[in-house]
Amino acid sequence: MENYDSYSSSASGPISGVFSIFAFALSIFVIAGFWKIFVKAGKPGWAAIIPIYNIIVLLEIVGKPVWWIILLLIPCVNLIFAVWMYNLLSKSFGQNEGFTIGLLFLPFIFFPLLGFGNYRYIGPAGMANSFNDNNYRDPFDNRTPPQV
Repeated sequence: MENYDSYSSSASGPISGVFSIFAFALSIFVIAGFWKIFVKAGKPGWAAIIPIYNIIVLLEIVGKPVWWIILLLIPCVNLIFAVWMYNLLSKSFGQNEGFTIGLLFLPFIFFPLLGFGNYRYIGPAGMANSFNDNNYRDPFDNRTPPQV
């Protein structure tokens, strides 16, 4: 019986080459989407390709302090804070938790969608629409009784 060596297969070379080209093109597409997210948020786009610095800028976009980067370096804790950060990113563009799930499980679709789509940056974690001075009523103001 002959010894089978998986490296001797003539089809593995072209298949791995096509897969490598596809993975490279997908990576470039995701990086371009990330670049556009930074530009939409008023940050420099080139910051998306600098390791560690891109996380610092992303923390600024979602409105969290820079020391969160330490939490993102701690095993197990980083998972919780990464999910939180992605949720805040989707809220910063006016999206809900469903979009956060998309960012977590299909980032190669949702990051370019956020960057190239017609989503508008509305402030850190959506702060621009979360508080409206016109609709605020002081709960301790007893001058106007509640309507019944």
